[in-house]
Amino acid sequence: MFKEIKSIIQLVQVFKDQETCIAHLERIRWNNNPVSPFDPTSKVYKCARGWKCKNTGKYFNVKTGTLFDNTKTPLQKWFIAIYLVTAHKKGISSVQLAKDIDVTQKTAWFMLQRIRACFGNDNQKLQNEVEVDETYVGGKNKNRHADKKIKGSQGRSTKSKTPVVGMVERGGILKASVTENTTARTLTKQIADNISQTAKVYTDEWVGYNSIKRIYDHSVVKHNSGEFVRGRVHTNTIEGFWSIMKRGVVGIYHFTSRKHLQKYVDEFVFRYNTRLASESDRFNMLLSQCDVRTTYNTLING
Repeated sequence: MFKEIKSIIQLVQVFKDQETCIAHLERIRWNNNPVSPFDPTSKVYKCARGWKCKNTGKYFNVKTGTLFDNTKTPLQKWFIAIYLVTAHKKGISSVQLAKDIDVTQKTAWFMLQRIRACFGNDNQKLQNEVEVDETYVGGKNKNRHADKKIKGSQGRSTKSKTPVVGMVERGGILKASVTENTTARTLTKQIADNISQTAKVYTDEWVGYNSIKRIYDHSVVKHNSGEFVRGRVHTNTIEGFWSIMKRGVVGIYHFTSRKHLQKYVDEFVFRYNTRLASESDRFNMLLSQCDVRTTYNTLING
């Protein structure tokens, strides 16, 4: 049986070969009762090629239709990668992962992107007291070389930066998503889609939040006037998350393209929402939701 894992050494000792990895994956995904990925209602049969779906006649195994589908990398290396990316507070770069598990950087990057695709976002609406804030991910124009400066990219411009909207229920979960802009129309729709109308919403004084007062009990903290806390009105929780995410992006990944930024955001959101869980729990949680297959062609070409 699986025991609590508190280090990479223990992980390697427990999952010492491909067979032990497959056995654990079958317990997590199937509870030792195989289910066909082609037809969940179908009976399945054990055979030399793994398992066979009676209704479709197709063969499958526990990796079929998951992030491990069609991989040539041993599951032990995959398990180490999953443990590292879920346990490290600010993540791990593909360059470092490639060294740690002895694969090429290209393979490590592909593995990390496939893992990030499994993080996803919770669909439940936020309740009670919710903080909302937006941030911009990308280099500052003042830090660029003279011949690489982009005219008109200061402030809230999206020419060289990508806006991300975040919402966190105090004492609950956090949601964050890449957005095209931070206009009132865009922000109001995002808030309405993710926050219950009975919730109290706290934001800063950005004009993009002005419209939500018609829907929510909305309070504003005025940062431009030097006000950061007024009783229970503040956005310190979501700003703390931005701090962790940006330090991870700058210190670990150094650069994230607009195309793949949502996957990196999902990674930080997953770790935040499971901050009270143990490394073993986060590891198993990722395995339980690994039924997302991402191909290299999809990543590159969209």
